[in-house]
Amino acid sequence: MEKAWIPVLAGGLVETMWSCTMKMSNGLTDIPYTIVTLVLLVISTVLLNQGLKAGLQMGVCYAVWVGIGAAGSIVAGILVFGDSFDLVGAVLLIILLGAIVAMNALPSEEEKNGKDGATE
Repeated sequence: MEKAWIPVLAGGLVETMWSCTMKMSNGLTDIPYTIVTLVLLVISTVLLNQGLKAGLQMGVCYAVWVGIGAAGSIVAGILVFGDSFDLVGAVLLIILLGAIVAMNALPSEEEKNGKDGATE
C-alpha cells in the first residue's frame, strides 16, 4: 500500500468518530460534544488533504475517505447506538465497500501511460 493512503484511511476512521460525537451532541446543543465533533471534523479533513497533497486522485481519495466514514458510521450506529440493520442494509453496505475497492483498483492516468505520464 502506498504511504499516501495512510492519512486518508485514518481520516475515514476519524470521520466515523465525529459522526458518533455529532449524534451524542443532541443536534449540536451539547457544547462539549459539539466541540469534540468540530475538532474531529477538522482533523479528518486535514488527513484527507494530506492524501490529496501526496498526489492521490481526488475522486478515488474522497470516495475511500467518505466510504470508510459511512461504513464505520453504520457499524458504530449498530454497536453503540442500537440502530437497526437488516439484509438490505447488509447488501448495500457490501456494494458500497465493493465500489470503493473497485475504484481504488482502477489504474491512474500515469499507470495507463507509463510512470512518466508520457503517451506513445
